[in-house]
Amino acid sequence: MGAHIQKIKYKSFTWIDIVHPDDAAILDLAKKYKFHELDLEDILSETQRSKIDDYDKYLFMVLHFPYWDNRSRSIQVAELNLFLSTSFLITLHDGELKILKKFVKRYSESAKLRREVMSKGMGFLLYEILDGLFDEHFPMIDQMEKRMDTLERDVFSLKVGQKDMLRDILGLKKDLITFERTIGPLRAVIPQLEYKNDKFIPEGLEVYFDDIVDKVEKIWATLSNQREVVTLLQDTNEAVISHTTNNVIKILTVFSVIMLPITFITGFFGMNVQFPANIGLHDLSYIWVSAGMLGVVVLMLLFFKLKKWI
Repeated sequence: MGAHIQKIKYKSFTWIDIVHPDDAAILDLAKKYKFHELDLEDILSETQRSKIDDYDKYLFMVLHFPYWDNRSRSIQVAELNLFLSTSFLITLHDGELKILKKFVKRYSESAKLRREVMSKGMGFLLYEILDGLFDEHFPMIDQMEKRMDTLERDVFSLKVGQKDMLRDILGLKKDLITFERTIGPLRAVIPQLEYKNDKFIPEGLEVYFDDIVDKVEKIWATLSNQREVVTLLQDTNEAVISHTTNNVIKILTVFSVIMLPITFITGFFGMNVQFPANIGLHDLSYIWVSAGMLGVVVLMLLFFKLKKWI
C-alpha cells in the first residue's frame, strides 16, 4: 500500500497530510524540506515515545493517541508525526484516527474553513487538530464508564457467570491501562507547546494550548478514578467467587459428614460374615436399619443447625 498524500493550501500556508508514509514519501520530504535524518527515521520506526524536537526552522512532534479498534474490540494506540513551521504543517499517520481524516476532508472541501483557521497561522491549525483529537477521548471515556456501570450491576447481582465476569473486568482494565499509558507522556509533551515554541506558535495562542492541557489533565484524572473503581470491582468479584466457593464446599462437606455414618452402617451390615444367632435379624431388619440411618441424618442436621454451620 503506497502513501496517500493530500495537500491543503491557503495563500502561503500549506497543510500536507500523508497516510501510510512509505520510503518514497519520506525521501520526497527530505529533498524538499531538508528535515533531519533522525526525524525521518522516527517516522518509519514502529515504536516511539511521544516527544517534541525543536529545530531552527521547524518543530518535529511524535504524539500517540488511543482509539477504539472495532476488529479487536479494544483500545489501541495510534502514532501521529507532525512537522510544524510558520508556513506549513505536515501530518503523517496510518489512518487509524478517524477524526483526523474528517478534518482533512472538511478543510479540503471548505474554503471558508480554510480562511477562518489557516489565515491565523499554522500554530492555530495545529491547535484545532489537537483539540479535535483530544475531544475524541471523552466519548471513549464515557463508553468505558458505561461498561463499568454494567459490570458493577453484574458483580452485585450474581447473574453472570463468574468466568465471563472476570474476563470482562480484565478486558476493561487492559483498556484503561492502554489509555493511561498513552496519555501519561502527553501530560509532559503538550505543555511544551504552551511555553517553549514562540517562534512557531504566535503569542496569544498560549491560552488555547492551555485549554488542551486542561483537557489532558481532566482525561488523566478521570482515567485514574476509573482505574480505582475497576480495581475495586475486581476485588469484589474475587470476594464473591471466594464466598460462593466456600458455600459450595460447606454444603458438600455437610453431605459428606452425613454420609459417613450411613456408609459405616451399610458397610457393617453388608459384611460377608455369619451373624451370631442371638442378633435375631428378621424380615423387618432393613426397615429398622433405614430408620436408624434417617435418625442419624436428622440428628446431625440438628447438630449442625445448633452450631450454626448451616
